Parts: sequence; C-alpha cells; structure tokens
Amino acid sequence: MDTEAKLALVSDQMHLEPAEETGVAGRVVAPCGFAPDELRNVVESGAASSALEAKKNSLGLYDAAMPNGKRMTMLKTLLTSACERDCYYCPFRAKRNYRRATFKPEEMAQAFHQMFDAGMAQGLFLSSGVAGGGVRTQDRLIATAEILRRKLNYTGYLHLKIMPGAEREQVFRAMQLADRISINLEAPNANRLTALAPHKNFAEELLRPLQWVEEIRKSQPARLGWNGRWPSTVTQFVVGAVGENDVEILSTSAYLIQQLRLTRTYYSAFSPVPDTPFDNHAPENPWREHRLYQASFLLRDYQFEMEEMPFNRDGNLPLEVDPKMAWARAHLTEHPTEVNRAERNELLRIPGIGPKGADAILSARRRGHLHDWRDLEKLGIAAARAAPFVLLDGKRPPHQLSLWPA
Repeated sequence: MDTEAKLALVSDQMHLEPAEETGVAGRVVAPCGFAPDELRNVVESGAASSALEAKKNSLGLYDAAMPNGKRMTMLKTLLTSACERDCYYCPFRAKRNYRRATFKPEEMAQAFHQMFDAGMAQGLFLSSGVAGGGVRTQDRLIATAEILRRKLNYTGYLHLKIMPGAEREQVFRAMQLADRISINLEAPNANRLTALAPHKNFAEELLRPLQWVEEIRKSQPARLGWNGRWPSTVTQFVVGAVGENDVEILSTSAYLIQQLRLTRTYYSAFSPVPDTPFDNHAPENPWREHRLYQASFLLRDYQFEMEEMPFNRDGNLPLEVDPKMAWARAHLTEHPTEVNRAERNELLRIPGIGPKGADAILSARRRGHLHDWRDLEKLGIAAARAAPFVLLDGKRPPHQLSLWPA
C-alpha cells in the first residue's frame, strides 16, 4: 500500500477529533493526487472549494486557527488506525469491521515532512490508536516527533497526543517536543466513562497525565520545553452519548481550566458511527455543543463561576440563548451596570463586552466619562447587546437597539 493510500485510511475519521479550530481552508493548495490539469478542471468547473476541501480532508488536511490567531493547513492523522480498545462510540474500536493501516515512526515523519516541504501542510496533529498498550504506542509517537525535530529539523507546529496509560517520563518527553499536547477525557467522570469506554480508567489513565503536565510546569523550568516554553494542553469530551448533563461536563471543565490551566476544553456532539454499539443512538443537538463552548469561555476568560451558570432543572444549559445573555437577563435587567464605575469583572458580565472591550472601557474612563452608546461602539463594544443591561452616567441608553439579541 502506498503512502497516500495509507494516509487516507488512517486520516479517514479525523474530523471527529478537534485539534485546533478547523474550517474552510484559507488558501487553495493542490494535495497529492490532484494533477495540475485535474486541479484546473475543478477550478474552472466552479466546484473548486468543495472538491478541494473534500480531497484535502480525505488525507487529513484541515484549516486550523492556531493559539496566536494565525491560520495554517494542518495534517491531522494517526500513526495507526488499529486499536485494541473497544470504546462504544469510536470508528477505530477494536471490534469494528474496518480496514486499518499503520505507519512506522520514520515513515510518518518522512511523509509529513514531504508535505511540509511541498507547502501542503504547515503543522501536524499526531495521534494513534492504542496498539500494544499505551506505553508502547506513546513510545512510537515520541519517536516520530524526535525524528521530525532532531533528524529532519522540523521547527513548525506540532500537537502530540498522549495515550491512555502513558508514563510520567513519556509525558515529560512529549512536553519537550510539542507545541501542544492533549489527552481526551471523553467523559466528565468515571461513571460516565464506563458507559462510553468500559476498558479505560478515568482517574489513572486519562486525568492523571493531565495532572502530571501541570506538576511538571510548576516544578521544572520552562527552558526545558520546546523553544523554551511548555506546551499548551487541551482535552475533548464526547457530548450526549451516555446521558451526562452540562453540570457534569462543565464542573470537570472548570477544574481543568482553573486548576490544571488547560487552554481549551473541546466538545464533540455525539454522532453515531455504523457498526458500533451506539450506532442506533440519536445524534446530539449541535446547539448543545455550541452552548458548552460558550460556557467554557465564560469560565476561562470572563471570571464566571459554576454557580453563575444558568442551568435548568435537568442540569443543562438553555439551547435557545447563550449562557451569558441568560445570566444577564436574570441579573442585570432590573439592576443594570453603570459602565463608568464598574470593575473589570462586572464589565465582563455584560453581553457584548469581552476581555478586550472591558480593557478598552477602563482605558477610556481614564480620559473621561462615557456618555453615549456611540462611545461604546467606538471602543468596539457590541452596543446592541449591551444596551439593555447598562447605565451611562446613571441613564439607560435609548431603546432604539434590539432588547434581546441572543
């Protein structure tokens, strides 16, 4: 089997793995398998965007938004799609009738580096099915990264997955090679994980490595990390497969964000995969995934606490309105915030005002009072969202703006 065919097999389901934010490619590239004439025909037919995106995705090439805001084309792939675990939702589970492929570390490193040299990919997200145990699989992932960094002199973006059951020294070595590392918790607690992936241990195999990362950050100098800094850390939850509610998911997310300093908690709305034990389960509403992201940003960037989240009686967030707006309607409608006196944490609770907007308001107040909603707009504030919940010099802004934008 040639490299492209193997790459297509191992990357087949990588759209299910949030690595960095992905979407429509920012620029057109000609991936392997597209001859120049074929590419020209696709462009001239008017189907360039969808055809190229489908071709790129089939090989694991996705548009990614990086932590610094820049965009790049990233290869999201696996060392092997063979897996000895039998997670009930996963397309790579051991008992699924599915064609597998495996790369050796040298082979994967060379394949990616050729794509990098050709300008097809600028970053790599590398994961793997578990084959031969978590420790052996992690050794192979680390070996691939070492070949890229030390032998091929690759200095670009690398996101390396930590395998269930990896050892502390392996986690430390991964932190010395990667810009970002991750291990997927998949579920918010041990009971839910048992229903989702019965042969994984939540505390020891999944949560403990994330704790090691933070322990290493605190105890070891950052100069030991790649390019003199420790990598960022993320995780992922499968949402809606085993009956967990949003309180469970966000309670674990809050711990990860606030205590272990995870950069992102990703949420993947469950979608059934054929020939798995959950193939008859209903897919989760994607709006639930969206609301969880919004709530996690409130926990991470807006100084919200779990007790302030607008959960309903079932422990879930409302789907019809974003959680910040729901909180504001309950708390600020009758008691609006005076923009000219509010502290930063109070400003952050106003819809339409984010961290940059709050800082801009504080800076503008040092030069004088804000008197009009147009003063807010000049600072980049979404005044239409903020208007129902603020006072300017003791007066409400005029209601020419929509009262309840969601």
